Amino acid sequence: MINCIAVDDEPLALTLLADNISKINYLNLNTTCDDAISANNALQEGNVDLIFTDIQMPGISGIQFIKSIVNKPLIIVVSAYKQYAVEGFDLDIVDYLVKPVSLDRFMKACNKAKDLLELRSLKNSPEAQSPDHVFLNAGYNLIKIVYGEVSFVEGLRDYVKIHFSDNRKPAIIRISFKNIEGNWPSFFKRVHKSFIVNTKQITSVSKTNIVINESELPLGKSYQELIMKLIEESGSLG
Repeated sequence: MINCIAVDDEPLALTLLADNISKINYLNLNTTCDDAISANNALQEGNVDLIFTDIQMPGISGIQFIKSIVNKPLIIVVSAYKQYAVEGFDLDIVDYLVKPVSLDRFMKACNKAKDLLELRSLKNSPEAQSPDHVFLNAGYNLIKIVYGEVSFVEGLRDYVKIHFSDNRKPAIIRISFKNIEGNWPSFFKRVHKSFIVNTKQITSVSKTNIVINESELPLGKSYQELIMKLIEESGSLG
């Protein structure tokens, strides 16, 4: 079951939302809330997987409420105002529903949330934590990344582009460099503010560049000593 809460300051809208939730057999409505304060209290009191929230509410708006949550559950916005959709999606919500919401549209949003929770569960499974690969979210798909097949990782603001040694199409993943540096095998090293490389696949190094899988990448000045030391200790490149 997916535990959820519903947040809306309009009693009728909240009743309709609760009724829709009751028709989805894998949803369990923990409680309903008429403002962001009571919703925040509900988050502290119990296990919540999914939040349905309005935007325009007195005091703290839905957007402000979403921004305030530290460990965010999945969130579906249900609002009468279309103009907040872009801002909502920038906050990584699952879906943005515009009132009045048909049951089939509501179900589609819930199914999307269900799929995402299942992906998270798979990602945290023992299989996903294998030492030679990792499963990562690419949009609404979970893809297997074999560490040994990665040549380098390129930073793209909130995303990274993972390049492979067999020249297949790169994978675009929403993940931070910090996450990769902290969790990927030690043979992945940062060589520039925008690049992390598989050091086993380095073919040549100069003071300013690294060549890996026929791609020439910049070598940041602050990373030169680390890379040269690594090469000296290994006795060879690759």
